Formats: sequence, structure tokens, C-alpha cells
Amino acid sequence: MTPDPTTATADPPQTRAMRPSWRFAGAHPAHALALGLGAGLGRIAPGTAGTLWAWAGFLLLDRVLDDQGWAIALVLALLVGWWAATVTSEHLQVADSSHIVCDEVVAFWLILWLLSPAPFVEQLVAFALFRLFDAFKWGPVRWADRHFKGLGWRGGLGIMLDDLVAAGLTLLVLAWLRASALAPWW
Repeated sequence: MTPDPTTATADPPQTRAMRPSWRFAGAHPAHALALGLGAGLGRIAPGTAGTLWAWAGFLLLDRVLDDQGWAIALVLALLVGWWAATVTSEHLQVADSSHIVCDEVVAFWLILWLLSPAPFVEQLVAFALFRLFDAFKWGPVRWADRHFKGLGWRGGLGIMLDDLVAAGLTLLVLAWLRASALAPWW
């Protein structure tokens, strides 16, 4: 499918990746979900905006979901996110657009659910660590990002997978911090 020219930036798509617009986000349910209901539309740090949106969403949903509800919600969000990321990346013709933030949402919900209950400072450290691992893509995050690139279902899985690996590394560091002498500061 060819990109909609009404959603392109001033530069042609050959020289610059298409930046989605509100119109693009509303054109298909997958677009709205993949773009975090608009959180990923910003020009600066859309992944950070998506993670902040995830944090706010978690705080609201955590009031009504128990552990079983969260487990079901996360599995569903992962599957729907995979679909939404796949469709949206194909429509944008970009393998892993930074504007697709459903991956940050699912991964950060997983982190916060596994940490709960956690004080605000620990949640803030989790946010910072997750953004660090996701942005710089060190080690296993880079491996996941490189091995599942492209358009189609494999590419959609890759969009989700590298953030899940970043979430795993975040949880490992937080577990180490909880077990170390550094834990009392929060």
C-alpha cells in the first residue's frame, strides 16, 4: 500500500520518512492504537511521550484491574499492539517508525505491573532505565531490534520485541537495586 500523500511532511518520502498526522491516526483503528492515541505524534521524543502516556494509563487502569486482569490486558495489548504496529508500519512504509509507541505502552505496563506496589521514586527510576535501554538499544535490545526489522508480521513483532527486551533489562537492574544496599533510598 502506498502512503497517503496528505500525511507526508514537506520533504518527499524518498529523502525523509513520513511523519504521521492526526488525520493519519484517525484513518484506521490500527494507526490510532499504534500511535498511542496521539501520544506518538510529537516531533520530539515520541517514545518518551508514549511511555509517559503508558504511565498515566497504568495509574488509571490499576485502580480497576487485579493481577488476573492485568495479565489478560497485557496479553491482549501485546497481540493488538503487534497487529497495530504491523499495519501502521506498512502504511507508513517505515520498518520501525519512532512514532509507533504501542510497544512502549505494553512494555512499560509490564514493568509497572511487576513492580507494583512501588513508590513513586522507584517508578521514576524504572521510567528512566526503560527509556535509556529503549533509546540506546544496548546488547540484547540491539539484537532484537536488528533481527526482526522490516515490514509485515515479522517487523511488527520486532517493533514489540525490542521494547519487551528493554523492559526485561529494566526489571533486572531494578531487581539488583532492590537487592543491593541502594534500595533504602527509595
